[in-house]
Amino acid sequence: MAGSIDMSGMGDQIQAEMQVKQFRDFLIQYNKLSESCFNDCVWDFTSRSVRGNEDNCAMNCVEKYTKVTQRISERFQELQMLMNENAASAAQKLGKLPMA
Repeated sequence: MAGSIDMSGMGDQIQAEMQVKQFRDFLIQYNKLSESCFNDCVWDFTSRSVRGNEDNCAMNCVEKYTKVTQRISERFQELQMLMNENAASAAQKLGKLPMA
């Protein structure tokens, strides 16, 4: 057909763009975590090796960040489900109201 657009590859392109965006977002989060934990935990620059207390601090920092991020995600999902239920309930109530 003349003038038609071939859209068969559009889904693959969108999926590839989404994967790139997700990876970029992951790298941003990783860099923020690395910088934050490094700034909080590494104090001694007179040695090439990481000291035990610095290593423990960094491990605790990463663990805490991971747990907080997981909890925020869970809470967001809970709130999203509640909002969806409320929206469905409101839509159902609107459907039952007599038309004026």
